[in-house]
Amino acid sequence: MTTNSTAAGWASWPKAGLASLFAFAASSNRRAVAMLLLTSLVVFLPGFFQLPPMDRDESRFAQATKQMIETGNYVDIHYQDEVRYKKPVGIYWLQAAAVQTAEALGVADARDTIWLYRIPSLLGGIGAVLTTYWAALAFVSRRGAVLSALMMAVSPLLGVEARMATTDAVLLLTSVAAMGVLGRAYLLARKSGNEPLGWGLLAVFWTALAAGILIKGPLIVMFVGLAALAISIFDRSARWLKTLRPLAGIAWVLIAALPWFIAIYLRVGREFFVDSVGTDLLSKVSNSMESHGAPPGTYFLLFFATFFPASILAGLAAPAVCAVRREPAARFLLAWLVPSWIVFELVVTKLPHYVLPLYPAIAILIAGAMESNVLSRRPWLKRGTAWWFIGPILLSVAAVVCSVVVARDLALPAWPFFAAAIVLGLFAWLLYEQDGAERSFLRAAAGMALIAFAFYGLLVPWLSPVFPSVALANVLRNAHCSHPVAASAGYEEPSLVFLAGTATRLTDPFGAADFLKQGGCRFAFIDARQERAFALRAQAIDLRYDRRPPITAFNISNGQPVTIAIFESVAAP
Repeated sequence: MTTNSTAAGWASWPKAGLASLFAFAASSNRRAVAMLLLTSLVVFLPGFFQLPPMDRDESRFAQATKQMIETGNYVDIHYQDEVRYKKPVGIYWLQAAAVQTAEALGVADARDTIWLYRIPSLLGGIGAVLTTYWAALAFVSRRGAVLSALMMAVSPLLGVEARMATTDAVLLLTSVAAMGVLGRAYLLARKSGNEPLGWGLLAVFWTALAAGILIKGPLIVMFVGLAALAISIFDRSARWLKTLRPLAGIAWVLIAALPWFIAIYLRVGREFFVDSVGTDLLSKVSNSMESHGAPPGTYFLLFFATFFPASILAGLAAPAVCAVRREPAARFLLAWLVPSWIVFELVVTKLPHYVLPLYPAIAILIAGAMESNVLSRRPWLKRGTAWWFIGPILLSVAAVVCSVVVARDLALPAWPFFAAAIVLGLFAWLLYEQDGAERSFLRAAAGMALIAFAFYGLLVPWLSPVFPSVALANVLRNAHCSHPVAASAGYEEPSLVFLAGTATRLTDPFGAADFLKQGGCRFAFIDARQERAFALRAQAIDLRYDRRPPITAFNISNGQPVTIAIFESVAAP
């Protein structure tokens, strides 16, 4: 018996099930939407409720939203006493709506519950998967549209963003909605002249544009504008844009988005625009902000990890896409993808999620090549499918090693899921030529769903040493006094401010000692490297305090171990 036939025998159990389920889902729009919704929930929900604040940006967004709710000021944006003008107000409003709805429903400690702030991102991630399906229907069959949406659902990058209380999943939703309408406008104009689109599609396009501007400023305008400009140059005509009724649409965007920009200008003058456009946006073009600089080509390399497992098919689809690049559908998708990708590669500051709104175009191009059965047959490209087997192995080993190093735990409950993902990856690779790209991709996608469950649902929530802010916040929560507050020196993570409260003071060792001297229910969290300076200041001001057991942890934000001493104020005799 050959290797492939042996693998086929062992693989018969998932082959029929996955293929039959996919065929059933692709048989109608309603079933396709239901299957994609269920898949999104299965992939995005593990760990969604359990994970503490995972990222500095997530904590800053959530804390700024919390302060909006606390102060009742829904125009200005603050992180403690600092203004936060890097992004417009849209995501803060969505997060505030989620938290206040939870409060109205009686959810305890809603303002301190991070997963409530993540709800807009979860809905944005699910919505992005569904709108990818809808957008793809303009270019490929229903079967291809389901495939492209599945590629988005199981991509690691969207899985991260759907679990983070930041802007990117919602921006993705608005971008795909806008580009889906723009694509329909272009294809319709090519077929039947420049007749205006229906008011429903127009409402989707211009509302998505306005929402995207309120979420992340001009980025959505760049995606739409560069795509429209590229197509108009290639076609030597921009008349097709009249189908979008631009005068009425721009008026609607101004009505929807402009009031907040006017309100923030009346409140703080030019400061918001200077910070958001000058400091945040333009500085990223020429400078490396927050140590995130990288050379051109970085996004190309990251793509293979962040869009796995569909990224393995991108190389196989590339020759076919190149061959049909002049056809209207391929031309639009390439106009969606290429100009903005070049801009991002040229910008000095690089973060993986910047190019996420371009991934649906890649997914649709791959799906079109798959359903046309024109994927490359070159042996050196087909060998890349081995990564469907190698990738889960590397991810599983890395996850277990991380658990052993950080938490001294083998994470055994996650092992069966990692093993199943590796087996599915093995079959996806070995049976690629026999069963075809579609079935092999479905196996690889199922493997990534298992890895997501094991990693987010079983592994990360147990790694308590990587969440020192949680342990410090629990010190306050379990304090035997009313209204505890804290100052922190050396450990200044935004997650601590969110979890411990807005009144938390981030200071130096001298300031922490002076803070503790004021008495009452006060705590000082001092990085061990700054403990001597704290002790000297405490001695100088005759500070009385109790020392609690320190917390030894691993700061995931900077990748460094950290030991934090804990001091509690003692009332004078």
